[in-house]
Amino acid sequence: MKILILANNDIGLYRFRKELIYELLKENEVYISLPYGEMVEPLKSAGCTFIDTPVDRRGMNPFKDYSLYKKYKSILSELDPDLVITYTIKPNIYGGFACRRIETEYAVNITGLGTAFEKKNLLRILVERMYKIALKESKVVFFENQANKTLFVDENLVDEKQACVLNGAGVNLLDFPYEEYPHNSKMKFLFIGRVMKEKGVEELFAAMKRLVAEGFECCLDVVGPFEENYKDVLDVYQKEGWLKYWGYQKDVRPFIKACDCFVLPSYHEGMANTNLESAAIGRPVITSDIPGCREAVIDGETGFLCEVKNVDSLYEKMNMITRIDRREEMGKRGRKLMEKQFNKQNIVSETIKSLFQ
Repeated sequence: MKILILANNDIGLYRFRKELIYELLKENEVYISLPYGEMVEPLKSAGCTFIDTPVDRRGMNPFKDYSLYKKYKSILSELDPDLVITYTIKPNIYGGFACRRIETEYAVNITGLGTAFEKKNLLRILVERMYKIALKESKVVFFENQANKTLFVDENLVDEKQACVLNGAGVNLLDFPYEEYPHNSKMKFLFIGRVMKEKGVEELFAAMKRLVAEGFECCLDVVGPFEENYKDVLDVYQKEGWLKYWGYQKDVRPFIKACDCFVLPSYHEGMANTNLESAAIGRPVITSDIPGCREAVIDGETGFLCEVKNVDSLYEKMNMITRIDRREEMGKRGRKLMEKQFNKQNIVSETIKSLFQ
């Protein structure tokens, strides 16, 4: 069987989907269509055939987007795959359009709603209409949390029979084993993700400044690429001594291992993989009380949930965790939660079953 995967980014596809891809490669030819990046090479080494496909992840230029649709049509016509699997909004929409036009079987992954769904405005109406067309003939539409599925069903963007909810991409419990708690002399918080407003970085920086000003012995490691221009701000905080910016890192495990608490005050997520990875290693997690984040935390037991976009709420939870002596136990409970509900092996098996039933 010939399977084509459409995605917008090599890092995300490799980090979160490689186990599924390796499983697919056991009995199928697998082609990957996405922009070239260094993580394409290990996928090629595993047996995937790479098709270099430019995707403007954040832009809204209709001419570029139309060219992506044409590119997908061309790939489908030439390759004639038996099944197409799409990830993220533009591959989902324009890949869906192309699959319908070429009459190719396809499966879609809604990995998060993104900015377009934050407000009921013209952009959201447009994106919803495009999704409704793109998803109409999909064999299955995977969602990473129940709330996203409910929204799509209620808005009549997808049929209930098409929809399948998974616990995100899950976490590889062997790749992210439990590590002993560090008990740092200075409370070390950690943020991993794209440095951008929608990840809650402004609230995180404000909460940290307040903690430091009030005399709490704490610091913050920031790991991830700039998606928006926060360089000057981070330079100031680094000079003040309470923040260290590490940029993009291939391997985030040493940073998780070294931290006392992971913090992700994101505005929206499909399922935040960094929450899962941090909990798997045994670190308490503070994250937003929103779909895609709250599932990874038992509030008060494995970490804390804070109100989204609320500096006071985030500060309160960060303050609270610095003053309790059961952080190690919270991390152990978080690990057990990952083993019970987010084991990637189980999620890969559920995905394969839905794709080929």
